[in-house]
Amino acid sequence: MSKRIKSKYKINRRLGVNLWGRPRSPVNKRDYGPGQHGQRRRKPSDFGTQLAAKQKLKGYYGNIGEKQFRRYYKMADQQNGDTGENLIGILERRLDAVVYRAKFVPTVFSARQFVNHGHILVNGRRVNIPSYQVKDGDVVQVRDKSVQIPMVLDASASSEREIPDYVTVDSRKMAATFVRGPKLEDVPYPVRMEPNLVIEFYSR
Repeated sequence: MSKRIKSKYKINRRLGVNLWGRPRSPVNKRDYGPGQHGQRRRKPSDFGTQLAAKQKLKGYYGNIGEKQFRRYYKMADQQNGDTGENLIGILERRLDAVVYRAKFVPTVFSARQFVNHGHILVNGRRVNIPSYQVKDGDVVQVRDKSVQIPMVLDASASSEREIPDYVTVDSRKMAATFVRGPKLEDVPYPVRMEPNLVIEFYSR
């Protein structure tokens, strides 16, 4: 098991927020950081605030590696329009993010693993790269052999999350269409995200 997967239970406590809005999050009981010094609170500096915003956004999408996340920032900066909005659009176009939004799996971590194991088709072709960028109109579908996996059935029937309007889902076919790239206000984050602070962090 990767360090990224093993650390997911600590991410919420380290950041002090219920990042994915799950009822079993440890931060619901202990809203302070892990370790013996976790309960110490200091007013963060501007750098600390920007860093926390970056870590929160990275963590939400499955604790994306720093190298890849910085590359997303550069991509967003090169596009027209607001860089923060562009960054959100790039993150939401990740294949594992679309699989998660469509409620084919219960968590962003399971979405990455699900894609890696070859359970997903994009426009009828198998894609096993979680960071694959989905385009407007692309159809993301669970393979026929994978539809009856208990995790998939449980996730699709769960009322824990709502499917955003930039993704349409045919639950009978277990297929989702990525309609358009969302703006920040369209994304159903359980906690407040501040991509503008992330941009400030990288543009220092």
